[in-house]
Order: sequence, then C-alpha cells, then structure tokens
Amino acid sequence: MTPAALAALLADVARGTTSIAEATARLQQLPFADLGFARVDHHRELRSGAPEVIFGAAKTPAQIRDIAASLCDAGADVLVTRAGADTYAAVRAVAADARYHEVARAVTVQRRPPPPLGKIGVLCAGTSDLPVVEEAAVTAEFFGAAVTRLCDVGVAGLHRLLAETETLKSLDVAIVVAGMEGALPSVVGGLLPLPVIAVPTSVGYGASFGGLAALLGMLNSCASGVTVVNIDNGFGAAAAAARILRLHAKDR
Repeated sequence: MTPAALAALLADVARGTTSIAEATARLQQLPFADLGFARVDHHRELRSGAPEVIFGAAKTPAQIRDIAASLCDAGADVLVTRAGADTYAAVRAVAADARYHEVARAVTVQRRPPPPLGKIGVLCAGTSDLPVVEEAAVTAEFFGAAVTRLCDVGVAGLHRLLAETETLKSLDVAIVVAGMEGALPSVVGGLLPLPVIAVPTSVGYGASFGGLAALLGMLNSCASGVTVVNIDNGFGAAAAAARILRLHAKDR
C-alpha cells in the first residue's frame, strides 16, 4: 500500500464513504501477505518510499507470478530483476501490461507515475557493461528518476568522457559502471561534486577474477566520497541513488 492510498482510505473512513469493516479488510494485507513460500512486504513503500522488488534469480516463474499478483492486488507497481522471458510470460498472465526489458533482464508493471526524483546519470566504461547499466537505468526510471545513459566512456579513451562534461554537470547523482580494472569511478569522482556510486562488473580477462579486481580498485579509489556496491549490482546502485534523491527532494 502506498502512502497516498493509505491517506485516501483514512479520509474515506473519516467522511463515512468507507466503513470501518471495509477499511479493516483492506488493511489486513499489512504488514505482509503470507503466500506460504514468501511473505510479500506490502508495508515497505510506507516505510522506505519504494515498494518491494522481486529478485528473480532462483525463483520459479510460478513463484514470481504469485508474488507479482499479490503486489498488483495491493496497488503496488512491480519490478522483477534478473528475469528471463519465461518470467515475463508468467507475470503477463496476471498483469497484461507488464513490460520486458531484455538487456536489463527486468520485468516492470508500472500503473502510476512515481514522484519525480531528479537526474541520474548511468555511465559505463565499455559496451560489455550494458546489462548492468540497463539494470541500473530501468530501476532508476521505475523509482521516478530521469536517466541519462553515457556508454563506452572508459579510461582507455578519456576524451570520450570529457566530451560529455556539460551533461555530467547537469546530473544529481552518477552511477558509474566498469569492469576490467574499474578505474572510471575514480575519474568521475575527481571531476564532479555530486554523489558517485560505483558498480564493478564481472567483465574482464582471467585476472579480473569475475569482477573482484574492479571491486578492489573501486574500494581503494583515490577520489574521496565514491561509494561502491556489489559486483554487477546495478539494482543496488539505483536504489541507493533513489534514496539520496528522495531526501534531496524532501529538503527542497
């Protein structure tokens, strides 16, 4: 249940247009709905500003379908990460307006416009990083951010990044995605005053150790204030950026 939906329900009770019994029935899904295999958190948006997101890996399409149906029934929008075409088909069975974002490996059902958050830039060092870039971008858009994608601007050709200086200055938060040695977030963090969230990817040759080299490089960044999330975690980076922007919007 969203804060707006809860406020509307309470207002209806106060006006007498909704009975206490009806309101109680609607509130019985709070704080969660127990599906047996999952407890779907319908209270999360009231607490944190964003609905529960379904992590699709290792769940069956049927499980994801039922969780998505529970969220939709409660009036929440749905985001499924790490989703394949079979998951998309399952979600469409309960939400015909579901969208599949193939590169991002995500499924969304979005029926209400989210409050506008601000501008998030998602930058990547190379084209091989695009699945993580798209996961971050789709998540950020789902949460209400205006997203600018800047792809293939890695340190092997720094002039490609510098050509986007004016665009970079217009951002509120930068999510910087890189594999290999993971140097790009340090460069961005040294150029810009805004929050920088670094995402190491598992892209690279053998000594990259599945993204560990990029992760360690980012954790040891010489640019102060760079925040680092887990390997390939575009979703986590976007969720963190959205939290920053929600607080910024509240301050405004």
